[in-house]
Amino acid sequence: MKQSRTSRTISYIIVLLVLALYVFPLFYLFNVSMKTQTEYLLNPVALTEGIRLENFAEAWTKGSFSQYMWNSVLYTGMSTLLTLILSVFAAFPLARRYVKFSTLIYIFFLISMYLPNPLIPQFSLINQLGLYNTQTGYILLKTTGTGIAFLMFVGYIKSVSRELDEAAAMDGCGYTRYLFTILVPLMKPILATGIILTAIGVWNDIIGPTIYLSDPNYQPVTKGLFTFYGQYMNNWPLLACGILIVTLPLVVLYVALQRFIVGGAMAGAVKS
Repeated sequence: MKQSRTSRTISYIIVLLVLALYVFPLFYLFNVSMKTQTEYLLNPVALTEGIRLENFAEAWTKGSFSQYMWNSVLYTGMSTLLTLILSVFAAFPLARRYVKFSTLIYIFFLISMYLPNPLIPQFSLINQLGLYNTQTGYILLKTTGTGIAFLMFVGYIKSVSRELDEAAAMDGCGYTRYLFTILVPLMKPILATGIILTAIGVWNDIIGPTIYLSDPNYQPVTKGLFTFYGQYMNNWPLLACGILIVTLPLVVLYVALQRFIVGGAMAGAVKS
């Protein structure tokens, strides 16, 4: 019993330390966002002297987040949707081995995740197709069926009984109908995980928009953070507000889907 209490105490201490590592940066960021520029320059690490929610309104206006936010929602929503659809269509036949050399093809998909970013060929291709500095071109660039979501889908589909495929075929259910009316509803946990992972990659991207979107009207929400960066001085309180504004939609998305995420992350490791 004594050993059990000691182990439990150590576990609590470790959990609290890990929690502190995550919470402290968020607390510091919120603390900075509540300061004035002068207050921050006088003592960056001191606690704020008051709650200044007007900083968020000022950051929203100066950073043009109202315009950029819609662009990010468009890019993230469309790219995530297309990525999940492609991943389902690619993962199902490979998981079921309905195509020849499915294992070899899966290995190629896996290797592609570790290859360097083909930035120069992509840029050349986008130019040749006339999609440079267009929202359609950027959405297509961010759409990929070969990412982590695809690999997780393959593992999860392997855990779904093949008898469902046979029963659906006997009832005359078509391929596409089977995927979207039978298989996809069973994949809710892994789909939620795929949505989160894909959306984070698109929403937080700052290099891609800088390269492929030269028109300010097409820039995503991360572009607004550059407003608070100057040649001689940075407005750190408003920058902290901007970071929190950029982060909030992903937090809301995670809270909405979090009950599926743990089950989805573990499900890919189970095989029937």
